[in-house]
Amino acid sequence: MPFRRDRFADVVNRQLDLFERERGDLIDAAAAALRSYHGADRDDAPAHYERYEDAVEEGQDELVELRDAYAATLDEDTAEEYADVFNRRVRKRFPDFGMELE
Repeated sequence: MPFRRDRFADVVNRQLDLFERERGDLIDAAAAALRSYHGADRDDAPAHYERYEDAVEEGQDELVELRDAYAATLDEDTAEEYADVFNRRVRKRFPDFGMELE
């Protein structure tokens, strides 16, 4: 029997699968920008890091929209529990995008 905190594991995994399928381009863009930043010379590095930050911010915004849309269908306590599971799983699966989910 799953623990209570994991009761949203299936729905969150499906949501993150969908995000990955639909926004794989964004995930790849963030990773490429970060690789470019690490390999860039001092003059070019800030531009690469800005592209990385822009991609991460866009992904975070979309993930928050996805999370909050589902949470809005739940009562307050349940929504908080779901949001905690969602945020933890994002941080684990997409660490760059989960840094500052609020």
